[in-house]
Amino acid sequence: MKFLKSLTLIGPGFVVAATGLGAGDLVAAAVSGASLGASIMWAVVFGAVIKLALNEGLARWQLCTGQSVLRGWAVYLPRWVNAYFFLYLLLWGFLVGAALMAACGLAANALLPQLSVNAWAFIHSLLALILVLFGRYSFFEQAMKVLILLMFTTVMAAVFSLDLSALSFSQSLLVDSGNKAHGRLVLAVIGGVGGSVTLLCYGYWMAEKGWHDRSALPLARIDLGVAYAITALFGVGIMVLAAKAAPASVQGSQILPAMADELGRTLHPLFRNVFLIGVWAAVFSSMLGVWQGVPYLFADVLRNWQQRGGHKDVEAPLESNSPFYRGFLAYLALPPMLLLLMSKPVWLVMLYAVTGAFFMPFLALTLLYLNNRIIAKGQGYGVISNMMMGIALLIFSVLGVQHFFF
Repeated sequence: MKFLKSLTLIGPGFVVAATGLGAGDLVAAAVSGASLGASIMWAVVFGAVIKLALNEGLARWQLCTGQSVLRGWAVYLPRWVNAYFFLYLLLWGFLVGAALMAACGLAANALLPQLSVNAWAFIHSLLALILVLFGRYSFFEQAMKVLILLMFTTVMAAVFSLDLSALSFSQSLLVDSGNKAHGRLVLAVIGGVGGSVTLLCYGYWMAEKGWHDRSALPLARIDLGVAYAITALFGVGIMVLAAKAAPASVQGSQILPAMADELGRTLHPLFRNVFLIGVWAAVFSSMLGVWQGVPYLFADVLRNWQQRGGHKDVEAPLESNSPFYRGFLAYLALPPMLLLLMSKPVWLVMLYAVTGAFFMPFLALTLLYLNNRIIAKGQGYGVISNMMMGIALLIFSVLGVQHFFF
C-alpha cells in the first residue's frame, strides 16, 4: 500500500524521462532495430539503468546537501568549471533549440503536410514558450504525463498488433565484435536513452514538487525507477517495430516516417497516424521539457557567479519568473529559428544527438567526486553506485571519442 501511495506522488521523473527521449534517441533505436533486429533490446534497458543511476546521484546530492549540482560545482570545483558549463550551455541551447524545432516540424508535417516543416517548427516553439511562460509547474507536469502516456500507448498498440513470431528475441545478447558499425549502434542506443544536459533539470523539478531534504530520496528513487522503466519499454517498442516494419533501404531521420507508412500498409491505414502521433508526442515533450527546465540551469550559473562561490549553506529555490530564466527561455525559443531557416532539419536532429556526448563524461566524473568526497558520511555512494558511475564514465567517454574522431 505504501508503494501504491507513492505512485500518486511521483512526477519529476516522468518529466525528465520524457524530456530526454527526443528525436535522436528515436532514430538511434529505430536504426539499430532495423539493422540488428530485436537481439540488442538489452542495450535500451542498460542505457535506461545508467541514466537512472546518474539521476539518482543528482537527487542524492541535492536532497542530502540542499544544493543543486551546479552549486556544488561552484563551491567545490575550480571556477573554470562554471565558465566551461556556461559557454557549453549557450552553444548547446542554441543548437538544441533549432534541432527540437526541426524534430517537431518533421513530425507534425508527416501528420499534416498542409504546413511546411519550418512553419510547424515555429508554431511548436511559440506554443511551448507560451505554455512555459503562463503555466504553473503542476500544469506542466500533467501535460508531460499526458504526452508520455500518449507516446507509450501508441507505440505499444502498434507492437501488440504485429505478428512478432518471426523475430528471434533470444538469438543473441551480444553484437558481432568484429563489426564496428554494429558496435557503434549499440553504444549509440545505450548513450541515447534518457537525455544528457536535461538530467540536471531533475533537481529543479524536485524543488518545484516540494522535495527538499533527504526524507524525499526514497520517493525520488521510486519516481525515477517507474519513469525509466516506461522509457526503456518505449525504446524497446521502437526497436521491435523497426525490426519488423522498417524498410531496409531507408536510414537516418526518414526511417520513422517510413516505419509509419509500412505499419499503415501492414496493419491498417489508421496505424500510420497512430505511430506518428506517438513520435510527435515524444519530440514535443522533449521540447516542452527543455523550454521549461534548461532556463533554470542558466539562472543557476549566473546566481553562482553573483555569489562568487564559497557559500556552503542550503540555497533558496530558483524562481521561474526571474529575468535570467525568462531571458534564456526566449533564447531557446526564438534565435534558433534563424539556424533552422539556414540548415537542413535532418542535420540539426542528428547534431542534437551528438552534442550530448561532450557533456556526459563530465557529469559522471563530477558526481563521482561530489558523492564520494564531499557529501556527509553515510549518505554518499556505495559500491554499486560507484560501479554504475564508472560504467557511465567509460561508455560516454567512448561515445565522445567516437563522435568526434571517427
